[in-house]
Amino acid sequence: MTISKHPNHGTTLEDVLREDGNLEAATAYAVKRVIAWQLEEEMAKRHLTKTAMAKLMDTSRKQLDRVLSPDDGNVTLETLQRAAKAVGRTIKLELA
Repeated sequence: MTISKHPNHGTTLEDVLREDGNLEAATAYAVKRVIAWQLEEEMAKRHLTKTAMAKLMDTSRKQLDRVLSPDDGNVTLETLQRAAKAVGRTIKLELA
């Protein structure tokens, strides 16, 4: 008796996304989602409303909503740096 192996056995999600051509987009979305979550957590710790946070960043509430939305990937590094600074943190990027 032979045991048939599923064709995707041993395949990682990363392998599937790479094969489909979606790895870069999925990675960018995941990074943005984590950063947005971290910012919201820091805002909560400091009892900062979105209005107060936007003021600290010297930006509009609408721009802050874009920063905090994981679905909006069109946020500049400079804006992310200002958001991090407003909650006493920094952005750390590296090439891997």
